[in-house]
Amino acid sequence: MHALKDKVSQKLSNLFADSPSQSASPRISLTDSPKASGKSFSSYFSFGSGNDENEDSESLPPPLPIRTDSYESVENCKQEDCKNQASTMISNKDGEVGASVKVESRNDYCEGVKEMTESSAFISANLCEFLHACLPNIVRGCKWVLVYSTLKHGISLRTLLRKSAELPGPCLLVAGDKQGAVFGALLECPLTTTPKRKYQGTSQTFLFTTIYGQPRIFRPTGANRYYYMCMNEFLAFGGGGSFALCLDEDLLKATSGPSETFGNECLASSTEFELKNVELWGFAHASQYLSS
Repeated sequence: MHALKDKVSQKLSNLFADSPSQSASPRISLTDSPKASGKSFSSYFSFGSGNDENEDSESLPPPLPIRTDSYESVENCKQEDCKNQASTMISNKDGEVGASVKVESRNDYCEGVKEMTESSAFISANLCEFLHACLPNIVRGCKWVLVYSTLKHGISLRTLLRKSAELPGPCLLVAGDKQGAVFGALLECPLTTTPKRKYQGTSQTFLFTTIYGQPRIFRPTGANRYYYMCMNEFLAFGGGGSFALCLDEDLLKATSGPSETFGNECLASSTEFELKNVELWGFAHASQYLSS
């Protein structure tokens, strides 16, 4: 019985060994898969990098270089540059160094200062910058021409009125009291006197003052049209309560009080005061100024 089984098994093994399909069938090894061989799928689709040794390894790209130039520029700062940077630091009242700020000259600080043909007794760089931003667009970029000054032309309202005809258009009246307050108004020139009290001007008229520590502007509120009044005896602005600003004919004394026209409070250090100086600035295009 066992001998018969052995004979059958031998015949079957010989039969499969002689089968042509078995001999023609390729032999597939699990080691041929990319994962088993340690190769990546990309290595089978590579077009040859010229380095066959690295095809079987999945190397990471090299790390990006760390930039150190910004640190080096600080650490290797030249002594001259450091001195220049230190010169742009400001100190507070306690002597502590504050934030770094760019120290600019007076001409660079305010565009209007560069346009001023003469120096002013009142207009600082800070005030000039403020006024320059408040002016109507029609005079932006124009030369600031000193039409009248009590220091140059004498103390007289009549002289101021006569000089106002030299540059027609918007003009800036600037005055101050002896306590240090600076104030004034934008008005239209030439100034024309009236025999009776009659208000003139447009809604472009405004008042300003530095009495509050920082420059402050007062534009018409729309309550009335009492912009300004010009007579031989005085020049006054605003109304509806009191004059916001009133200069006498000698330009020596003045008054200031609340007005409904501009919604302002007192523009000076007191309601009645002595004037330190009065200036009237006109605006002209560069070509017009050079031709005059």
